[in-house]
Amino acid sequence: MPSRRFVAVLIVCLLLPVPMMAQWLKYPTAHVPRTRDGVPDLTAPAPRAADGTPDFSGMWLTADAAPCAQRTSVGFLTCGSELPMSRFGIEIGAGVAGGLPYRPAAAALARKRKADLSKDDPHARCLPDTFIRSYGLPHIQKYVHVPGLLVMLDEDKANYRQVFTDGRALPEDPTPAWNGYSSGRWDGDTLVVDSIGFRDDLWLDTHGDFIDGSAKVRERIRRPDFGHLTIAVTVDDPSVYTGAWTVNLTQHIVLDTELVDEICLENEKSVQRMRGK
Repeated sequence: MPSRRFVAVLIVCLLLPVPMMAQWLKYPTAHVPRTRDGVPDLTAPAPRAADGTPDFSGMWLTADAAPCAQRTSVGFLTCGSELPMSRFGIEIGAGVAGGLPYRPAAAALARKRKADLSKDDPHARCLPDTFIRSYGLPHIQKYVHVPGLLVMLDEDKANYRQVFTDGRALPEDPTPAWNGYSSGRWDGDTLVVDSIGFRDDLWLDTHGDFIDGSAKVRERIRRPDFGHLTIAVTVDDPSVYTGAWTVNLTQHIVLDTELVDEICLENEKSVQRMRGK
């Protein structure tokens, strides 16, 4: 039979509030460099792996925020949003001098989609996004970087991507995939990633710019400091474009939180209202 003192202590413990640290959405990120004032130092040197290469591990979100007018024009993000759409997420060609070098038939398809306000956008229909588009969307990604492999986990639709850095060659006849197949190598502090094997007609932005199955994509990924990633994406898709083009993207680190399921198909009602408008 427990003593009255024990019962009293147990009741007090049960009534105590649960610390905020128990909630993963507010869980503090470990090993964050800080200034003398205790503020995260985003310009501190990037962490490195045991072999001396940069470590890309962390939570990341687009740092290329679109102007307010552009965000409201796409209809689902407003001024002052804490998770801004990248201007490249709205239109990837905004980062390419002179616009995307489309072939005539592909240009006509892109113009048609823009005129229809992207009502057939696969993202709105809860289909996965390829990684080029994911870099510009307002969804957090978590990178897990270990020897031989960089895994990119996307909270949106629980999507994922694997970048192998173990020296393997790209497959010769891959089954088409949303994110293709990616193999990377180090060039100094830059991870150079080559990707092939994409599905046809993968949208790159809200306006329906796209790549198809013949696309080859090269990324040059750097972590110049603790708080940022810079990514130069070069697309070479001869059946869609007259020449290769490059866009430069930036990711900003996200601290003191974790991924949460964001499954678009759960109670999705948008597409049925967009049809015919």
